[in-house]
Formats: sequence, C-alpha cells, structure tokens
Amino acid sequence: MTVGQHERGWGTVLRRQRADIVDKRPEGGYTDAFEIICCDCGDDPGMDYREASPRHRLVRGPYPIVVGLAAYEIHIEWHERAAQETGSRPPRPAPSCR
Repeated sequence: MTVGQHERGWGTVLRRQRADIVDKRPEGGYTDAFEIICCDCGDDPGMDYREASPRHRLVRGPYPIVVGLAAYEIHIEWHERAAQETGSRPPRPAPSCR
C-alpha cells in the first residue's frame, strides 16, 4: 500500500482491489488489480468499487500495479498543483478518511 498523507492526516491510497465486499468488509481475498482511493476527492475507502460514484471510479481505476503507481503519483501532483494555484487546502474529506 502506498499512502500520500497531507498535513491533517488525510490521504490517498493505492490498494489492491478487493474481490468482494460484504457488510463493508472484504471477503474472498483480492484481485490482481489496484485502485486509487482519494479521501481529498471525497472517496470513501469503506466503499466497494461498485458502490463508488462514477466520478470516483474514474480516479479509482482499476489499474495494473505499474500503471497504478504512475496514476497515483499524477493524482498526488494534481492535488499539490491545485493547492498551490488556489492557495487553499483540498476540501474536508469524509469522516471515514480521517
């Protein structure tokens, strides 16, 4: 797992995609695909890919590991540039990301 953490503890994670979610808990192991969960974008790490909004699925992927690492880095850089340009922090994330 790769975690990009901002000064308030919010983060962005590249994680292996779960095979199945039952009652918000992983069951049945993991796939070979990876996904980006970005709390700064309002994504919820407790949500399964199928439950995520179409906007969050665009960020999530899925990705093979090498492509996922590159997409993760690009996403972190995008947040950093946006914060520098606006002089502000990203919006407050969902409670599950704190």
